[in-house]
Amino acid sequence: MDIQLSDHFTTKKLLRFTLPSIAMMVFTSIYGVVDGFFVSNFAGKTPFAAVNFIMPFMMMLGALGFMFGTGGSALVAKTLGEGNHEKANRTFSLLVFVSLGRGIFISVLGFFVLRPISAWLGAEGALLDNCVTYGRFLLISLPFYILQLEFQSFYVAAEKPQLGLRVTVIAGVTNIVLDALFVAVFHWGLVGAAVATMISEITSGMVSLVYFARPNDSLLRITKPRFDGRALLKTCTNGSSELLSNVSMSLVGMLYNVQLMKYAGENGVAAYGVLMYVNFVFISIFIGFTVGTAPLISFNYGAQNHAELRNLLKKSLLLLSGTSVVMLLLGQVLARPLSQLFVGYDPELWALTARGFSIFSFSFLFAGLAIFGSAFFTALNNGAISALVSFLRTLVFQLAAVFLLPLWLDIDGIWLSVVVAELASALFSLTFIKALQKHYHY
Repeated sequence: MDIQLSDHFTTKKLLRFTLPSIAMMVFTSIYGVVDGFFVSNFAGKTPFAAVNFIMPFMMMLGALGFMFGTGGSALVAKTLGEGNHEKANRTFSLLVFVSLGRGIFISVLGFFVLRPISAWLGAEGALLDNCVTYGRFLLISLPFYILQLEFQSFYVAAEKPQLGLRVTVIAGVTNIVLDALFVAVFHWGLVGAAVATMISEITSGMVSLVYFARPNDSLLRITKPRFDGRALLKTCTNGSSELLSNVSMSLVGMLYNVQLMKYAGENGVAAYGVLMYVNFVFISIFIGFTVGTAPLISFNYGAQNHAELRNLLKKSLLLLSGTSVVMLLLGQVLARPLSQLFVGYDPELWALTARGFSIFSFSFLFAGLAIFGSAFFTALNNGAISALVSFLRTLVFQLAAVFLLPLWLDIDGIWLSVVVAELASALFSLTFIKALQKHYHY
């Protein structure tokens, strides 16, 4: 029996509903991980460092998909909760076309700014050439990557999270198979990894676009859009926290690379790349859970079902707390074997990566609550609080930590800075949730 947004959610039902979104985000995060694994082991350390160096910038360009997905799905799900299905479809269609158009514009612009930005960040010589090569292939598929990120939220709002998962699995498997073929078999190196990712992103975005454009049995379908400036503004302001979060994370990632070049050179950038790959997978579990719960929160907020809002918040916090502890333990156990998997060919780099991972993994204790706090207020259509929580988490706390802690702890301070930032963010999230409980009646 299908689960509907209007249902009452037990812990088991909440897990069943959010599990496809969690798996969907995990498969999405695997794109970069697979590229990194094959490039590191079959192309070498410099191309691997180039992927890590340029990836934050590419993720920043794709952040538009998170903004339209989270902000738009919150608005659409709230409209569905109010019983206005026709308006929900019009808004959904408008957002899809606007995001696609902006994605094409950003992609074209990116071709011209990619090299100067890479050079400005400190890349030179072979590292710079590899950054530009890898980045330009990904710019071709950027509009579809934006759609992929956007549709991940809309599949849940359409009560089709399992379908969203299947589409993402198809794209993820495509990426893995093509990476193995192009890099390991054909020996195309960095270009092979870039082409594999490009094809997988186009596959996911295009399949989702075709599904929603045709008659289907979900709550949403692409129809003839009608311009609605108010809906666009609401989506952008409400989703600004996710846009800000991803842009800030990308900016901070680039600044981390600058600091690591200063303290450990190319080895530091490569080690940080391994940490980010594993972090993408771990954090995607939290992000997937918030993507899965957000439409439920928005729907019940629109329906003024305060008891269910309270129920969803309580169960979400309990599930996140338990998952955080498990992820910390996994991080400690897997630090050395995962480092060996990516950079075992270089003993010095492996030792640096394993130590960094053992410190960095403590951030998993607090990251789930920090991520959920921002997404919770986005789902309640309170973009201002969501953006503030996100801004503090992804920019203010991390920037302060990454520039101050290394002064006392050297490179260990860089690994520890993420832990400090996530802890501070989790405390702020709890503060806002407690302060606004009477306002939203949860």
